[in-house]
Amino acid sequence: MDNLSGYLFISPWLIGLLFLTAGPLLFSLYVSFTDYNITSQMNFVGLDNYKRMFTMDDLFWTSLWNTLYFVLFSIPLTTAGAVFIAVLLNQKIKGMKFFRTIYYLPAVLSGVAVYFLWMQMLSPSTGLVNTVLGWVGIEGPSWLFDPAWTKPALIFMKLWSVGGGMLLYLARLQSISTALYEAADLDGANSIHKFFYITLPMITPIIFFDVITSTIYAFQIFQEAYVMTENGDGGPGNSLLFYNLHMWKNAFEMFDMGYASSMAWFLFVFIMILTVFNLKIGKKWVYYEGGDNK
Repeated sequence: MDNLSGYLFISPWLIGLLFLTAGPLLFSLYVSFTDYNITSQMNFVGLDNYKRMFTMDDLFWTSLWNTLYFVLFSIPLTTAGAVFIAVLLNQKIKGMKFFRTIYYLPAVLSGVAVYFLWMQMLSPSTGLVNTVLGWVGIEGPSWLFDPAWTKPALIFMKLWSVGGGMLLYLARLQSISTALYEAADLDGANSIHKFFYITLPMITPIIFFDVITSTIYAFQIFQEAYVMTENGDGGPGNSLLFYNLHMWKNAFEMFDMGYASSMAWFLFVFIMILTVFNLKIGKKWVYYEGGDNK
């Protein structure tokens, strides 16, 4: 009877899982082996979509490279930036609550509004960024209009919103026992020693969590490129044609759902393998207070 009551209580979630998650997930897996394009009959084509992805679609490799570039540079920079700001905001000085609010505020702003704001700020001729660079004698680049600077522009924009990660690190920093720092003071440790031998090891579980979740999110970058490029075309020279944008264009502009589904499943498997790899190597550098890195 108790089991029946439990299932009744969770039945809305089970129904949602079956019809809104598991069902569409399995359907997309099947569609990835067909030539389904919404308007015609669905025909099974086996691995043709996957062969096309690797051997016939040059934009697939372009979009994958653009995405990898963004992930490889944005994740280390945003993580390091969040840790640095959290350490600064962990100081016990007057007015610190105000600065914590200011640094966290960009993390809660609407995405599309932020993108339009940064489009104005990164304008080559009238943007605030190039104007400030001009004050110190530096000629700013064309940013979103120059293929060499489009991805660095988005990474720069991401650094502005590290407040979400900063909040996680700040919460962990405030839970570190002061006895550890007092013992380090007695041993003659300076600030650098205390950071690398106490602070950094104690926050590695949060760094680990943040890196994994941020990596998964970064591989799904879409809105920035779609909103900040003309007609969502991927920017000059396809420099902002990220993987999800290329997949979206195949699905909802060319209505090639079979091929788009195969791209989606490739990304899923790729992220899953990368996540498992991160979980394996995490045991070598993540420190847990209990002493068990499992």
